[in-house]
Amino acid sequence: MKIAMVGSGYVGLVSGACFADFGHDVVCIDKHPAKIEKLQAGIMPIYEPGLEALVEGNVKAGRLSFTTDLGEGIKGAKAIFIAVGTPSRRGDGHADLSFVHAVAREVGQCLANDAVVVTKSTVPVGTGDEVERIIAASGTAHRFAVVSNPEFLREGAAIGDFKRPDRIVIGAEDEFGREVMREVYRPLFLNESPILFVNRRSSELIKYAANAFLATKITFINEMADLCERVGADVQDVARGIGMDKRIGGKFLHAGPGYGGSCFPKDTLALLKTAEDFESPVRIVEAVVKANDSRKRAMGRKVVEALGGADAARGKKIAMLGLTFKPNTDDMRDSPAIAIAQTLADAGVAVAAYDPEGMEQARPLMPGVTMCDSPYAAIEGADAVVIVTEWDAFRALDLDRVKALARVPMLVDLRNIYKPDQVCAAGFEYVSVGRG
Repeated sequence: MKIAMVGSGYVGLVSGACFADFGHDVVCIDKHPAKIEKLQAGIMPIYEPGLEALVEGNVKAGRLSFTTDLGEGIKGAKAIFIAVGTPSRRGDGHADLSFVHAVAREVGQCLANDAVVVTKSTVPVGTGDEVERIIAASGTAHRFAVVSNPEFLREGAAIGDFKRPDRIVIGAEDEFGREVMREVYRPLFLNESPILFVNRRSSELIKYAANAFLATKITFINEMADLCERVGADVQDVARGIGMDKRIGGKFLHAGPGYGGSCFPKDTLALLKTAEDFESPVRIVEAVVKANDSRKRAMGRKVVEALGGADAARGKKIAMLGLTFKPNTDDMRDSPAIAIAQTLADAGVAVAAYDPEGMEQARPLMPGVTMCDSPYAAIEGADAVVIVTEWDAFRALDLDRVKALARVPMLVDLRNIYKPDQVCAAGFEYVSVGRG
């Protein structure tokens, strides 16, 4: 089957490359010529483990190509995926659907055969109805259906998530849409991947509800971590104890500096706006958003306190290890590191930082931070080493070398990747999260 993927960002590129690897003929379309030229030259616009090799292999096999010409790209495609950005709209937090609507308009004008148009972008409830209206208004004579097929890809593990999904959600209103989507995902039938067919509005809400629930788990365990510090409990033991309950599960119960990235911040806000529009408030999600926003600054204040408080911290230097919102990505969107660094700067603390993949993206967002070419370069002369992102490269630091380089042997571990007794035995003052 020929598949057109409109949008060659994170979701579109990963999805397109994986569909091509299944044997489909995939054309990835993007309006930015520079991005398409780089992709045609084998240069990835994002960092995702395994993606470069996957793209290269399928381009060589003739199953994957790139173009800026939407009309040519969708010609003959049985499934046309819309995978463009839906960022939070400036000023009100609503999802900005201007890119989705623009693609729908152009698809309607260029449609040259019967096709299913699939919204892969994360969109509010009712967006599929509007996409259908826009395409119909174009006056196309060809049969089309609009289907919702949300993505559930974790940055850093996206290829595995796509090829071995927990579930595939398809929101379709007619048999034509369901039939084409069965053919699209037929290669995954061999893996017995569960496919859930629902109506379009349910599918759109499933994505937002899933992300809001995961954000709630993260925020819950972070608040439990604060309580653990007050009462002398260990949040890792608490998380393990509640996570063993099959009704709860252990995932997303890792205390830290709060969630960030491209999905949770904007999707929780968009869900709040949808609930507001339909006069059905979601108070729990409201509390989650507020608590997570304050969490990031609180972690900056935690570092200031570790340095001896506001007066003592002024003029000191810390080494910040990890800038991206999570490991195995170069994504800096809403990363806790940004708010932490700003809080430290406000307190007069100098920050030297290192991240294995995110420094190029971090530079314009953190202009006052000194970027270093290794963790040890950042640590030299530091009054504290602060772990913000749990990259594997930081899990086995040479503590003797760290101690020799740092001005003060202090480790502030905001991801709890070290064992307190081992760090203290190495001669460090150790500060972690939720381990009183």
